[in-house]
Amino acid sequence: MASSKKEAQNILEVAIVGAGVSGLGMGIQLLKAGETNFKIFDKGHDVGGTWRDNTYPGCGCDVKSSLYSYSFEPWAEWSNSYAKQGEIYKYLRHCATKYGVYPYIQFNTSITGSAFDEQAGLWNITTADGKTIQARNVVTAVGPFSAPKVAEFKGAEKFKGKTVHTAAWDHSVELEGKRVGLIGTGATAVQVGPAIADKVKNLVVFQRTANWIMPRPDRNIEEAEKALNRKTPLNMKMNRLGVYWFNELTAPFLILKYDMFKAQPEKMASSYLARKVKDPELRKKLTPTFKFGCKRVLVSSDWYPTMQKEHVHLETNAIDCITEKGIRTADGVEHELDVIIYATGYEVRHTGSPIDAKGIGGASLNDKWKDGSEAYQGISTAGFPNLYFLVGPFTGPGHTSVIAYAEAQIGYVIQAIKLRQKRKLKAISVKPEVEQKFVNTMDFRSEHTVWKSGCASWYLSPNGRNNTLYPGLNAEYRMRIARFNPAEYVLTASNGKTVKPKVTDHISTGLMAIKAA
Repeated sequence: MASSKKEAQNILEVAIVGAGVSGLGMGIQLLKAGETNFKIFDKGHDVGGTWRDNTYPGCGCDVKSSLYSYSFEPWAEWSNSYAKQGEIYKYLRHCATKYGVYPYIQFNTSITGSAFDEQAGLWNITTADGKTIQARNVVTAVGPFSAPKVAEFKGAEKFKGKTVHTAAWDHSVELEGKRVGLIGTGATAVQVGPAIADKVKNLVVFQRTANWIMPRPDRNIEEAEKALNRKTPLNMKMNRLGVYWFNELTAPFLILKYDMFKAQPEKMASSYLARKVKDPELRKKLTPTFKFGCKRVLVSSDWYPTMQKEHVHLETNAIDCITEKGIRTADGVEHELDVIIYATGYEVRHTGSPIDAKGIGGASLNDKWKDGSEAYQGISTAGFPNLYFLVGPFTGPGHTSVIAYAEAQIGYVIQAIKLRQKRKLKAISVKPEVEQKFVNTMDFRSEHTVWKSGCASWYLSPNGRNNTLYPGLNAEYRMRIARFNPAEYVLTASNGKTVKPKVTDHISTGLMAIKAA
């Protein structure tokens, strides 16, 4: 898969946008496949993406460490079964170092645009500093949690105290002995709230919607177990498989909207709430009014205890405005605060492109996706040759690790890149009818999911459509994309003519898929 020296000096075989979990994994697998003519571009100073950028107190992962790691690189150094931000960041740097990816990364580089040159079969990529990079293939690995969602409240600019967003944590903001307001009760809030509660003078949590919460079965991993894992990597792989298949078997109870699947998990979550919160009034405030799984199910064993501390107050009245002294709620009460923490999440992209891309005929991907992003298998979109998305539309995880999706997609993209090289193709572009059939299938299957059962969540686009999560099992998705099928794509030769897939193309991609599995 290696490229010529001349080509390596001038044109990249692959340009990867983003050095988070997916982009780093793509780089590692390219090196494993013998491809060295690639570069990863990242706006930050190091690998890690969201795990580099999010450093708020209590930040961690809701997926067990054994599964929130690369399948090819189990790690014996996790301190807990659910890893904290610092250790995940350390793990990703470890992987980048071990597999020699750092020399192929260009940090502090923002990609501002890209355009496909049909004549040359190249992508011209522009950076924020005005430079142009040429690449035969582009892989976008821009995660969904990269842009903080800043909630707009009347009077926010008047507040005399300190404000901080969890996605851009300011460690200079002093919390010790302060009166703190926490806006939000989502996945970030249930981590940061308990982490700071014992430091502050008092904490007011402003809740718009109560969420379903399940206990977090976390435990410390003792040194003896770490030593066993270092000695026997198979032990870690078996543990990973156990967690993976448990998630797969329980997935229908999270994903499907029908009562036969919801009764038991709702009973379990309600029982957990009843056991942990004795005050009936507080318990009522903490009880969700939507189906289990319609919004993200939170995993926490310390949120309910935190809500019952004497100096912690759960405020369910809507925020009317922010004043010089704090936050005034709709009932007219002004909560005086020294610090306001916005735990309001991220701007999850439902429309528009992760990078400004111009495809065949100058078509804009932003225009194509103005009513919602769409891509075949979440990876390719018609009219934009040699452009691939990792964890793209319809392929977010609803019940398991995002890495399980990303690794399968990486294998699929590498098959496409190998095919282009082997056949000396100028362009590979998914057929519009193939993409549309997949999109129709995703829309149909989404109607049976709990995400479409009536609540508002970041899973859904403004028009109420799910183009974020995969409406099925990860194992099924992995089988779906195990083999890159050339017959589903328009293959353009170097002379500009369309070529038909050969029998050998089907055989070779099948063999690559078997090897990847």
